[in-house]
Amino acid sequence: MGFIAIGGEELLVTLAPVAVYWLYSGMYEVLGSSKALAKYRLHSRRDEETKNMASKKDVVKGVLLQQAIQAAISLAVLKLTGGEQDGGIDVKSGGRVQPSTAAASFLDTAARFAVAMVVLDAWQYFMHRVMHSSRYMYRRFHSWHHRVVAPYAFAAQYNHPVDGVLTETLSGAAAFLASGMGPRAAAAFFMFATVKGIDDHCGVLVPWNPLHAVFRDNNTAYHDVHHQLGGGRRNFSQPFFVIWDRLLGTYAGYTVEERHGGGLQVKITKDHSKL
Repeated sequence: MGFIAIGGEELLVTLAPVAVYWLYSGMYEVLGSSKALAKYRLHSRRDEETKNMASKKDVVKGVLLQQAIQAAISLAVLKLTGGEQDGGIDVKSGGRVQPSTAAASFLDTAARFAVAMVVLDAWQYFMHRVMHSSRYMYRRFHSWHHRVVAPYAFAAQYNHPVDGVLTETLSGAAAFLASGMGPRAAAAFFMFATVKGIDDHCGVLVPWNPLHAVFRDNNTAYHDVHHQLGGGRRNFSQPFFVIWDRLLGTYAGYTVEERHGGGLQVKITKDHSKL
């Protein structure tokens, strides 16, 4: 019965990223057709309806299925670890946070975030590349994600369940375990990664987006290249850095130009694979 009991922090880690996913992607869906954002869209609403091979109804059902599986695995990992990871700001003794300066706590948590980002990026790059390198893996699993040729926000986590577990859920578990984050820090990290993943797929390249400013090399235009017919074997990196693409020769450069009829379009230029 102890394994079945679910605590508040476990629910936070499991459900907060899901809530953020639908709230943040819903914001893009509502505002995506506004005049203020229309000129920054990489794909028109018509493109979303005519070019994509998965309907938005199927996308919603697919994402909810993946999130349910991910939640179950997340709870299992949290139960197996017992919530005893150091976690920086989450370290507890006798129910109270151990004394530490605010600066030390912040630096400790930031360091764990950095480790988690590196581990998540590395896992997702190599698993993503495997999904494209194996004809069976691509056709059987990863092709689901590429049914969305014109990406939009709430399609970010649209994957075959097997692909979702291997690429996203297990990368998250590895990042959590390797970084030693506690539940609260983990909840913050996974909400952050969720927002970044949505931004990468939102199809809206706005100049004032702070994540696009911080992650200038890996943004929605960068990932749009990967979803194009000629870019499937390029730009595997997600969601933070592009180091693996550059080191291993899978980086594709691009330009962003105004599209005839309004909006923007991304065009592949050439590979710049060496640092």
